[in-house]
Amino acid sequence: MKYIFLFILMTATIHMTAQLKPVVYADGNLKLTGQAIKPAHGHKQKGGILILPAWMGIDAHAKNTATRLSELGYYAFIADIYGENNYPHNTQEASQLVGYYKKNYQVYQTRIKLALDELIKSGANPAKIVVIGYCFGGTGALEAARANMPVQGVVSFHGGLGKDTTRPAVKINAHVLACHGADDPYEPVAGVLAFQQEMKTAAADWQFISYANAVHSFTDPASGNNPASGAAYNKLAANRSWQHMLDFLKEIL
Repeated sequence: MKYIFLFILMTATIHMTAQLKPVVYADGNLKLTGQAIKPAHGHKQKGGILILPAWMGIDAHAKNTATRLSELGYYAFIADIYGENNYPHNTQEASQLVGYYKKNYQVYQTRIKLALDELIKSGANPAKIVVIGYCFGGTGALEAARANMPVQGVVSFHGGLGKDTTRPAVKINAHVLACHGADDPYEPVAGVLAFQQEMKTAAADWQFISYANAVHSFTDPASGNNPASGAAYNKLAANRSWQHMLDFLKEIL
Protein backbone atom coordinates (compact mmCIF):
# COMPACT_ATOMS: atom_id res chain seq x y z
CA MET A 1 0.00 0.00 0.00
CA LYS A 2 2.87 2.34 0.85
CA TYR A 3 4.41 1.92 -2.63
CA ILE A 4 1.07 2.38 -4.35
CA PHE A 5 0.61 5.67 -2.48
CA LEU A 6 4.10 6.83 -3.44
CA PHE A 7 3.45 5.96 -7.10
CA ILE A 8 0.19 7.91 -7.10
CA LEU A 9 1.92 10.87 -5.43
CA MET A 10 4.79 10.82 -7.94
CA THR A 11 2.37 10.57 -10.87
CA ALA A 12 0.32 13.50 -9.57
CA THR A 13 3.48 15.53 -9.09
CA ILE A 14 4.60 14.87 -12.66
CA HIS A 15 1.21 15.92 -13.96
CA MET A 16 1.26 19.07 -11.86
CA THR A 17 4.66 20.25 -13.02
CA ALA A 18 4.16 21.05 -16.70
CA GLN A 19 6.61 23.81 -17.49
CA LEU A 20 6.84 26.56 -20.06
CA LYS A 21 9.54 25.85 -22.62
CA PRO A 22 11.09 28.26 -25.14
CA VAL A 23 10.34 27.55 -28.79
CA VAL A 24 12.46 29.15 -31.49
CA TYR A 25 10.81 29.89 -34.83
CA ALA A 26 11.23 32.58 -37.47
CA ASP A 27 9.67 35.18 -39.69
CA GLY A 28 12.08 35.14 -42.60
CA ASN A 29 15.48 36.00 -41.11
CA LEU A 30 14.02 37.28 -37.85
CA LYS A 31 14.42 34.92 -34.90
CA LEU A 32 11.33 34.62 -32.70
CA THR A 33 11.21 32.87 -29.33
CA GLY A 34 7.81 31.92 -27.96
CA GLN A 35 6.86 29.95 -24.87
CA ALA A 36 4.93 26.67 -25.01
CA ILE A 37 3.31 24.52 -22.36
CA LYS A 38 1.37 21.26 -22.61
CA PRO A 39 -1.66 20.20 -20.55
CA ALA A 40 -0.58 19.64 -16.96
CA HIS A 41 -2.89 16.70 -16.37
CA GLY A 42 -2.31 14.77 -19.56
CA HIS A 43 -5.60 15.76 -21.22
CA LYS A 44 -5.54 15.02 -24.93
CA GLN A 45 -8.98 16.14 -26.03
CA LYS A 46 -8.89 19.85 -25.32
CA GLY A 47 -7.69 22.46 -27.73
CA GLY A 48 -5.05 25.11 -27.70
CA ILE A 49 -4.90 28.72 -26.61
CA LEU A 50 -2.62 31.20 -28.33
CA ILE A 51 -1.68 34.03 -25.94
CA LEU A 52 -0.72 37.43 -27.33
CA PRO A 53 1.09 39.45 -24.64
CA ALA A 54 0.86 43.14 -23.82
CA TRP A 55 3.10 45.82 -25.28
CA MET A 56 6.28 44.97 -23.36
CA GLY A 57 6.34 41.48 -24.89
CA ILE A 58 6.27 38.12 -23.11
CA ASP A 59 5.81 38.97 -19.44
CA ALA A 60 4.91 37.36 -16.12
CA HIS A 61 1.20 37.91 -16.72
CA ALA A 62 1.26 36.03 -20.03
CA LYS A 63 3.31 33.22 -18.49
CA ASN A 64 0.95 32.92 -15.54
CA THR A 65 -2.01 32.76 -17.92
CA ALA A 66 -0.37 29.98 -19.92
CA THR A 67 0.31 27.98 -16.77
CA ARG A 68 -3.28 28.38 -15.54
CA LEU A 69 -4.63 27.25 -18.90
CA SER A 70 -2.29 24.26 -18.87
CA GLU A 71 -3.68 23.26 -15.47
CA LEU A 72 -7.14 23.29 -17.03
CA GLY A 73 -6.00 20.89 -19.73
CA TYR A 74 -5.19 23.22 -22.62
CA TYR A 75 -2.12 23.49 -24.78
CA ALA A 76 -0.89 27.08 -24.61
CA PHE A 77 1.63 29.09 -26.60
CA ILE A 78 2.79 32.66 -25.94
CA ALA A 79 3.65 34.47 -29.14
CA ASP A 80 6.80 36.50 -29.68
CA ILE A 81 5.66 39.43 -31.81
CA TYR A 82 8.77 41.60 -31.81
CA GLY A 83 11.64 39.16 -32.36
CA GLU A 84 15.29 39.08 -31.38
CA ASN A 85 16.94 42.46 -30.71
CA ASN A 86 13.61 44.27 -31.10
CA TYR A 87 12.21 44.01 -27.58
CA PRO A 88 11.29 47.32 -25.93
CA HIS A 89 13.31 48.51 -22.95
CA ASN A 90 10.70 50.97 -21.70
CA THR A 91 7.14 52.08 -22.29
CA GLN A 92 8.18 54.76 -24.77
CA GLU A 93 9.80 52.17 -27.02
CA ALA A 94 6.83 49.86 -26.52
CA SER A 95 4.45 52.64 -27.58
CA GLN A 96 6.42 53.18 -30.78
CA LEU A 97 6.34 49.47 -31.57
CA VAL A 98 2.62 49.24 -30.94
CA GLY A 99 2.07 52.17 -33.27
CA TYR A 100 4.07 50.44 -35.97
CA TYR A 101 2.16 47.16 -35.74
CA LYS A 102 -1.22 48.83 -35.61
CA LYS A 103 -0.37 50.75 -38.77
CA ASN A 104 1.24 47.73 -40.43
CA TYR A 105 -1.42 45.31 -39.32
CA GLN A 106 -0.53 42.73 -41.98
CA VAL A 107 2.87 42.27 -40.30
CA TYR A 108 1.13 41.80 -36.95
CA GLN A 109 -1.23 39.27 -38.48
CA THR A 110 1.70 37.36 -39.98
CA ARG A 111 3.45 37.12 -36.59
CA ILE A 112 0.22 35.88 -35.02
CA LYS A 113 -0.25 33.23 -37.72
CA LEU A 114 3.33 32.00 -37.27
CA ALA A 115 2.74 31.59 -33.53
CA LEU A 116 -0.55 29.84 -34.27
CA ASP A 117 1.33 27.31 -36.38
CA GLU A 118 3.71 26.66 -33.48
CA LEU A 119 0.79 26.07 -31.11
CA ILE A 120 -0.55 23.40 -33.45
CA LYS A 121 2.91 21.84 -33.83
CA SER A 122 3.05 21.50 -30.04
CA GLY A 123 0.09 19.10 -30.16
CA ALA A 124 -3.02 21.27 -29.98
CA ASN A 125 -6.05 20.15 -31.96
CA PRO A 126 -6.21 22.52 -34.97
CA ALA A 127 -10.00 22.35 -34.89
CA LYS A 128 -10.08 23.66 -31.31
CA ILE A 129 -8.00 26.84 -31.23
CA VAL A 130 -8.72 30.17 -29.53
CA VAL A 131 -6.60 33.33 -29.55
CA ILE A 132 -6.56 35.53 -26.45
CA GLY A 133 -4.64 38.72 -25.81
CA TYR A 134 -3.98 41.47 -23.30
CA CYS A 135 -3.84 45.19 -24.15
CA PHE A 136 -1.79 45.30 -27.38
CA GLY A 137 -2.31 41.55 -27.51
CA GLY A 138 -6.04 42.10 -27.22
CA THR A 139 -5.83 44.15 -30.39
CA GLY A 140 -3.96 41.23 -31.92
CA ALA A 141 -6.71 38.80 -30.96
CA LEU A 142 -9.18 41.00 -32.83
CA GLU A 143 -6.80 41.12 -35.79
CA ALA A 144 -6.81 37.31 -35.85
CA ALA A 145 -10.59 37.48 -36.19
CA ARG A 146 -10.44 40.21 -38.85
CA ALA A 147 -7.98 38.09 -40.83
CA ASN A 148 -10.28 35.08 -40.48
CA MET A 149 -7.49 32.87 -39.21
CA PRO A 150 -8.51 29.23 -38.68
CA VAL A 151 -9.60 29.66 -35.05
CA GLN A 152 -12.87 29.05 -33.27
CA GLY A 153 -12.79 32.26 -31.30
CA VAL A 154 -10.85 35.21 -29.94
CA VAL A 155 -10.82 36.98 -26.57
CA SER A 156 -9.59 40.53 -26.11
CA PHE A 157 -8.81 41.68 -22.56
CA HIS A 158 -8.66 45.50 -22.34
CA GLY A 159 -7.40 45.56 -25.92
CA GLY A 160 -7.46 48.43 -28.37
CA LEU A 161 -10.69 48.02 -30.29
CA GLY A 162 -10.24 50.29 -33.27
CA LYS A 163 -9.00 49.74 -36.78
CA ASP A 164 -8.29 52.03 -39.72
CA THR A 165 -11.68 52.98 -41.11
CA THR A 166 -10.32 52.77 -44.67
CA ARG A 167 -9.82 49.02 -44.29
CA PRO A 168 -12.48 46.99 -46.08
CA ALA A 169 -15.19 45.38 -43.99
CA VAL A 170 -15.13 41.60 -44.02
CA LYS A 171 -17.35 38.93 -42.54
CA ILE A 172 -15.86 37.59 -39.31
CA ASN A 173 -16.24 33.87 -38.80
CA ALA A 174 -14.65 33.46 -35.37
CA HIS A 175 -16.66 33.98 -32.19
CA VAL A 176 -15.56 37.19 -30.46
CA LEU A 177 -15.44 38.10 -26.77
CA ALA A 178 -14.20 41.56 -25.74
CA CYS A 179 -13.62 42.12 -22.00
CA HIS A 180 -13.40 45.85 -21.39
CA GLY A 181 -12.85 48.18 -18.47
CA ALA A 182 -15.84 50.50 -18.25
CA ASP A 183 -13.55 53.36 -17.16
CA ASP A 184 -10.68 52.65 -19.58
CA PRO A 185 -9.43 56.13 -20.54
CA TYR A 186 -7.64 54.82 -23.63
CA GLU A 187 -10.81 53.66 -25.35
CA PRO A 188 -13.42 56.43 -25.66
CA VAL A 189 -17.12 55.73 -25.92
CA ALA A 190 -16.97 56.54 -29.63
CA GLY A 191 -14.38 53.79 -30.07
CA VAL A 192 -16.54 51.27 -28.24
CA LEU A 193 -19.53 52.13 -30.39
CA ALA A 194 -17.45 51.93 -33.56
CA PHE A 195 -16.19 48.48 -32.56
CA GLN A 196 -19.69 47.25 -31.87
CA GLN A 197 -20.85 48.57 -35.23
CA GLU A 198 -17.90 46.81 -36.88
CA MET A 199 -18.97 43.53 -35.32
CA LYS A 200 -22.53 44.03 -36.53
CA THR A 201 -21.37 44.88 -40.04
CA ALA A 202 -19.11 41.81 -40.01
CA ALA A 203 -22.08 39.60 -39.03
CA ALA A 204 -19.96 38.26 -36.19
CA ASP A 205 -21.10 36.29 -33.16
CA TRP A 206 -19.77 38.73 -30.58
CA GLN A 207 -19.99 39.62 -26.92
CA PHE A 208 -18.84 42.84 -25.31
CA ILE A 209 -18.62 42.93 -21.51
CA SER A 210 -17.81 46.08 -19.53
CA TYR A 211 -16.55 45.81 -15.96
CA ALA A 212 -17.45 48.50 -13.46
CA ASN A 213 -14.66 50.56 -11.88
CA ALA A 214 -12.08 48.94 -14.16
CA VAL A 215 -9.54 50.92 -16.15
CA HIS A 216 -6.90 49.75 -18.62
CA SER A 217 -4.85 46.61 -17.88
CA PHE A 218 -7.26 45.52 -15.16
CA THR A 219 -6.23 41.83 -15.35
CA ASP A 220 -2.54 42.38 -14.62
CA PRO A 221 -1.40 42.64 -10.97
CA ALA A 222 1.78 44.37 -12.16
CA SER A 223 -0.32 47.35 -13.26
CA GLY A 224 -0.52 48.61 -9.69
CA ASN A 225 -3.53 49.82 -7.75
CA ASN A 226 -3.95 53.43 -8.80
CA PRO A 227 -6.91 53.74 -11.20
CA ALA A 228 -6.19 57.47 -11.56
CA SER A 229 -3.10 56.56 -13.60
CA GLY A 230 -5.35 55.05 -16.27
CA ALA A 231 -4.02 51.49 -15.83
CA ALA A 232 -4.53 49.45 -12.68
CA TYR A 233 -5.30 45.94 -11.47
CA ASN A 234 -8.88 45.23 -10.45
CA LYS A 235 -9.17 41.83 -8.80
CA LEU A 236 -12.94 41.58 -9.13
CA ALA A 237 -12.93 42.49 -12.82
CA ALA A 238 -9.97 40.17 -13.43
CA ASN A 239 -11.77 37.24 -11.82
CA ARG A 240 -15.01 37.97 -13.61
CA SER A 241 -13.36 38.28 -17.01
CA TRP A 242 -11.42 35.04 -16.44
CA GLN A 243 -14.66 33.22 -15.71
CA HIS A 244 -16.33 34.78 -18.74
CA MET A 245 -13.43 33.50 -20.85
CA LEU A 246 -13.79 30.00 -19.41
CA ASP A 247 -17.51 30.01 -20.19
CA PHE A 248 -16.69 31.20 -23.71
CA LEU A 249 -14.14 28.40 -24.19
CA LYS A 250 -16.57 25.79 -22.91
CA GLU A 251 -19.25 27.00 -25.30
CA ILE A 252 -17.22 27.18 -28.50
CA LEU A 253 -14.79 24.29 -27.96
